[in-house]
Amino acid sequence: MTSRTLYLFGCAAPPVFDVAAVIEDAQGRGFDVCLGLTPTAACWLEDSLDGLAALTGHPVRSRYKLPGQPDVWPKADVIVVAPATFNTINAWAHGLTHEFVVGVVAEGIGKGIPLVTMPCVNAAYVQHRQFERSVAELREMGVEVLYGEGGFVPNRPGQGKPRAYPWHLALDAAERITTPG
Repeated sequence: MTSRTLYLFGCAAPPVFDVAAVIEDAQGRGFDVCLGLTPTAACWLEDSLDGLAALTGHPVRSRYKLPGQPDVWPKADVIVVAPATFNTINAWAHGLTHEFVVGVVAEGIGKGIPLVTMPCVNAAYVQHRQFERSVAELREMGVEVLYGEGGFVPNRPGQGKPRAYPWHLALDAAERITTPG
């Protein structure tokens, strides 16, 4: 099987601590994984970054490269943003690209790269009107948003179950999108 390149972008939500197992699952599905993190997620995983780079075979990125620097990752066949926080979903929908992860996926829409995201937000955040608007906006731009029935369902604040985060749904979507036929 020809390897497909998956950019896996994680945000600072508790399921990000399981990203090594997710990378291994994706690799078992035939993906060459490149890991990108928001700055806060990179801080949370600081002690694991070298190991994650070794696991993927690519540097872990959380910042834009400098002008003139070469790309260090192969071209993406699909990008998965999970867990995606309230902040990331809203910034992406509004095109606010101050963070590397949001900049790449915002540009990915224009490049026609298949995009999947699965939020990880509590039920209090989703009461903010902007969240549903942002989810709708991303869907209108062609992003597959795994939220609600068949995706992530928010918990009450403080009642999260990080180990129950349905990572498999995001990888299933990436696999479906990139499998010919």
